[in-house]
Amino acid sequence: MSNSDNTFSFEEAEDSAGFLLWQVTNLWQREIRKALEPHQLTHSQFVLMASIHWLTLHNQEVTQVVLSNNTKIDPMTTSTVLRTLQTKGLVERHEHSTDTRAKVVRLTAQGTAIVKEAVVTVENFDRTFFASLGVDAQFFNQKLKTLLKFES
Repeated sequence: MSNSDNTFSFEEAEDSAGFLLWQVTNLWQREIRKALEPHQLTHSQFVLMASIHWLTLHNQEVTQVVLSNNTKIDPMTTSTVLRTLQTKGLVERHEHSTDTRAKVVRLTAQGTAIVKEAVVTVENFDRTFFASLGVDAQFFNQKLKTLLKFES
């Protein structure tokens, strides 16, 4: 029996790149949440802390705006997550020396110690998760970078 409803342009749901990306993203996020549980961090908290650490190591002054742009997390969410991290004693926010509207963000000593441990956990997990890509991993990363350039 043939279905005459041609709502979808795909024969199989798995032929849709968007649907596949959504499935893979959900799987990866579920597993990364599990990996971060021992560090008592959400994925957003980890991403912001790791980015603060990365940018600091690369001699960049980290403001909330710089952090939001670097992580592609919207500014309001960045601010909310940073407030939570500040309450947990993992980050400090200070007034910028020249821009009264900006906040400079730094990891505390405790935050630095936790993020260093969490980075090892996440990198090990990523190696395992993406291992099936083998030699195609760099190609995959390049294609993801291409997608990040999308502007609507």
